[in-house]
Amino acid sequence: MDFFVIFMFIAGLGALVWGAETMVKHASALSLKMGISPLIIGLTIVAFGTGAPELAVGVYAAWMGQDDLLMGNIVGSNIANILLVLGLGALLAPIAVNRQVIKLDAPVMIGASLLLVGLTFDGFLGLSDGLFLLVGCALYLLFLLKTQQTDTTDLTSPSPDGTLHKTGLLRHIVWVVAGLALIILGSQWLTNSAVLIASALGVSETFIGLTIVAVGTSLPEIATTIIAMMRGERDLAVGNVVGSCTFNILAVLGISSLVAPDGIDVSATTLNTDLPIMLVATLGCLPLFFTHHYLSRWEGGLFLGYYGLYTLYLILNAIQSPMATTVGFIFWYAFLPITVITTMIITLRYQQHIKTTTTLEKAA
Repeated sequence: MDFFVIFMFIAGLGALVWGAETMVKHASALSLKMGISPLIIGLTIVAFGTGAPELAVGVYAAWMGQDDLLMGNIVGSNIANILLVLGLGALLAPIAVNRQVIKLDAPVMIGASLLLVGLTFDGFLGLSDGLFLLVGCALYLLFLLKTQQTDTTDLTSPSPDGTLHKTGLLRHIVWVVAGLALIILGSQWLTNSAVLIASALGVSETFIGLTIVAVGTSLPEIATTIIAMMRGERDLAVGNVVGSCTFNILAVLGISSLVAPDGIDVSATTLNTDLPIMLVATLGCLPLFFTHHYLSRWEGGLFLGYYGLYTLYLILNAIQSPMATTVGFIFWYAFLPITVITTMIITLRYQQHIKTTTTLEKAA
């Protein structure tokens, strides 16, 4: 095996971790300087930055007419963001969920997913669909900016050490951009070298495509979320995931639909399997976020279990194994109904707890 490939793998991993650490650190400082909450920074700058690989792959695939790759990139990335990235983050530590996420951002993510399902119902995405998605993205961003409660600090006034706030602001912006660049570069090095290493070990191209490459474009979100959780920036971690999913649908797919010369054809597999799984994963977030306003460790483990089951199904289906039908049956008719029932019970118990607490407070 080529020594350079191993070096590129290690360098990619280092760039990914260092870039994520740098970006989270300075994005947090930037939010304080600008008087903007870390959640908004996560939903916008960080989410759009970590979504750059999906945008690059999506636009290229749309221009080349590789519609399956394009849709797989968007839908697969959203499934990975919710089940894999949030699952890993919650497994590290329970994720407290900001009320704005519950009331606005998660519903917008769910609405964007439902919109995508509706637009692709006819098996095609055209120019008008792309414009519609981009308008939705612009309206969401404008609403975020309008509703953001900012501090009254004058950014041009001198700070206690005599320097201008603008100087510190520019420095943090430069470091955020540098961190994003390192994340994107590191994820490319890591993914490309992992594919070469797997090929040298005799692993099939199908397995590589469904595992290494599929997770590759989600590496920026994974690294950013884990580093943010380790630094205690949980709003930024959740904002990164929710914002990335919304960005993937409204912005990446919107732009890709405009770039595609003949529009985007949506395959039957995407319509019948991948989109429903993405929608179920997206819808599952809201009740889990709603109960006690955090994502617990067992819920994170559940997300990871579902992602593992989904990946197993993809691999078995790709190699045309008869076990694929069994795994699909277990997912749709066993695990999923149990999860829905359990979530409903937890939600009802939580609502009952709130009602009882409110009654006792009024009585007191």
